[in-house]
Amino acid sequence: MNNRAIDRLLALVERPSRYIGGEVNSIRKDHSRCELTFGLAFPDAYEVGMSHLGLQILYSILNDETSVAAERFFAPWPDMERLLRQTNTPLMSLESQTPLNRFDIIGFSLQYELSYTNVIAMLELGGVPIFASDRGSHDPLVIAGGPCAFNPEPVAPFFDAIVIGEGEDVITDITRTVTEGKKKGYRRNDFLAVLALIDGVYVPSVHRYGEIITKRTVSDINNWPVPEKPIVPSMKTIHDRVTLEIARGCSRGCRFCQAGMVWRPTRERIPELLGSMAENMLCSTGHDELSLLSLSSGDYSLIESLLTMFMNRYHERKIALALPSMRVETLTGTLIDQIKRVRKTSFTLAPEAGTQRLRNVINKGNTEENLIATTKRVFDAGWKSVKLYFMIGLPTETDDDLAGITDLAYKVLKEGGKKRQLTVSLSTFIPKPHTPFQWHRQISLQEIQERQDFFKKTIRHRNINLRWHDGRMSLLEGILSRGDRKIASLILKAYEQGCRFDGWGDQFRFERWQQALTESNIAIDDYLRERDVDERLPWDKIDCGLDKSFLLEEYHKSFRGDTTEDCRFGNCHRCGVCDKERRIILAADLTEQRDIPAPSSSIPKDPAASEKKFRIQFAKQGTGSLLSHLETTSVLIRAITRSGLSFVFTDGFHPHPKVSFGLACPVGTESMCEFADMHLKNPPEDINDWIRNINDVLPDGLEVLNITKLDPSAPPLSAAITGYRHTMYLPEDALRRRRDTMEDTINAFLAQDEWIVTKEKKGKQTCKNIRPFVTDLKFNENDRSLVMTSRVLVNGGVNPWEILKNVIGIDDETAKLTRIVKTAPILSDGKNHHGKRNDF
Repeated sequence: MNNRAIDRLLALVERPSRYIGGEVNSIRKDHSRCELTFGLAFPDAYEVGMSHLGLQILYSILNDETSVAAERFFAPWPDMERLLRQTNTPLMSLESQTPLNRFDIIGFSLQYELSYTNVIAMLELGGVPIFASDRGSHDPLVIAGGPCAFNPEPVAPFFDAIVIGEGEDVITDITRTVTEGKKKGYRRNDFLAVLALIDGVYVPSVHRYGEIITKRTVSDINNWPVPEKPIVPSMKTIHDRVTLEIARGCSRGCRFCQAGMVWRPTRERIPELLGSMAENMLCSTGHDELSLLSLSSGDYSLIESLLTMFMNRYHERKIALALPSMRVETLTGTLIDQIKRVRKTSFTLAPEAGTQRLRNVINKGNTEENLIATTKRVFDAGWKSVKLYFMIGLPTETDDDLAGITDLAYKVLKEGGKKRQLTVSLSTFIPKPHTPFQWHRQISLQEIQERQDFFKKTIRHRNINLRWHDGRMSLLEGILSRGDRKIASLILKAYEQGCRFDGWGDQFRFERWQQALTESNIAIDDYLRERDVDERLPWDKIDCGLDKSFLLEEYHKSFRGDTTEDCRFGNCHRCGVCDKERRIILAADLTEQRDIPAPSSSIPKDPAASEKKFRIQFAKQGTGSLLSHLETTSVLIRAITRSGLSFVFTDGFHPHPKVSFGLACPVGTESMCEFADMHLKNPPEDINDWIRNINDVLPDGLEVLNITKLDPSAPPLSAAITGYRHTMYLPEDALRRRRDTMEDTINAFLAQDEWIVTKEKKGKQTCKNIRPFVTDLKFNENDRSLVMTSRVLVNGGVNPWEILKNVIGIDDETAKLTRIVKTAPILSDGKNHHGKRNDF
């Protein structure tokens, strides 16, 4: 991991762990031994992309092919983008630091319209021409897929090919086609021509006006298990847990929901397969939470039996279960009771509308009584908070419907009692392609703000947290989601104005988009307006399986307030999706025994388990030094779990491993003496085996050096360690101007009782006297190093960078680039401990 082009930049950016790679279960192949290289590009921050199951699935499928090397790219945060441009450093993969433009294929995942400017940024930073028409024979093939691809036109000029539908089998069709083309010496136009022959692949430069592209569908997801060794990020991600897809598709028929329409039909995985996959994923990652993923987890036909099976297996191991997407009426008492056996993971319930009339319009299919009864069960089971999700701007919405949201929120809060908390989240309805509401207008920005102002006035209670989505983002999302090919010029103009990470509130710059709209001659109302039902829509070339007549009938039924029942439990509504290849698959129909027996846990319950305390010493070097303290603790705990050791857990509603760590090591500081105390159940006798086993499952840059058994009465780390010794290796350029005065500078500092430094954090300045923390400071001419001995006091310690900047006088950037190593602890017995191992 040394001498990488990007390493020098990592010390200068926010959250360098986004860029270091080397995570557990990541795969690096020798490109010279592979026939094809594939760059998986996610146009958002690492922590978002690594939370996406689809990326992990494609990564696993591609790398299972011995002839294919698949590596990952994420959008660099603005601070990193600036440095890449300033230093002329290309965007590189995490696995091998190979520039983007050296891959045969680049595949973008389009999950959110407001990430489109990031796509352009990644292409340009990677040295790839932005427009497909400008690419030559030596440039990669740039393809895309994901939910946004169901209207490919706004981004069609940027891509050589766009995959419509599910990617598991089509991705191998693409790689094999391109591999064969490389062997035959295809030119770029030849590649595009053969890609256009693959079902579900849209090639904008090849397909003619009026040609229909039919989505790809995996007929039975039981034939496509999820990755059983998913990559374990070293930093905390948005969804920091194991994600197990239990079902795909939904037939509830909510008329606003694009996912529920385009991912039909419903297909469930059988419990036996889910049980095996969950165990393998948890053992290979060390995660302590399992999320059961589908568009509506409570609709899984054997959900109560499945949840009981998992909780019987995992409650002793303190692995929590989460159901991230629940319909109000499917959250039963049984599910609630099972989930709380380990940890009360959060519930988000989505009534969507405030009145029954409007819920019928959108075909939501649940009632106010359902919501009140469900929230009462949740509160009675001990949960202190619930989240409710509503939409504003729905078709036929009236003032009474808005008032109904307020009334419903207060009814739920009243049901919970005085000490309960409620979060009410408001988002703006956006008409999406391939839904019954695709013809409906989207409300204007002024209307959005008026509705939000209404709720700011009517929902005012200390126990209700009101949240709303930025209406300006919703406005742009509406333009981009129903746009035509003209919108590509808008996206490019916004990119040129500096727009990046437009879905992030702190990065969103609406005024830049306004300027781009003006320069592109795009009229907002042209894209938010109501469409005529006979009008040809930009996405009509895409066949997602739904007959247009079905969507139109649902559109008309909505205005009559007529509802459509779920076809899983009633009549077929002739939507057009199901045929001989595509049909509804329910686990209950495939499983003979409905009451699933709980399999034995891989770690059996031991009521007489003995608890023992140990002190672990570990090193952080190279990229390991770029992990924050919290990231390091998480990585180490998961590694210990993966190695097969069992933690003792705390009691209470939120149990966690009994582990305590020493003083936080600053990001960028290497260390040979990090410590943690941990309590284990029935540990093996051979500690050397532990060390080997843990090191085998640690990511790059972390290494366990020693483990010592402690007496139960041994003092905690906070009492045992009173200070540390650091060595700072000064760059020659920084030392040249200070060598003659270094000793005088150090002596002047040590002679003082006070040395005040000023720090600014989050806009606030604080003053700190750093002198009491430093007991010794010496300069070593031989290796151009400063050696500092410092102590830890009740109010903290001193950061070596504070010495470099405020005592030695080195500028901030040079200080950050200085190699610093924490070499030894100072113990309470007054001894200085040196060497690789420290037994105390």
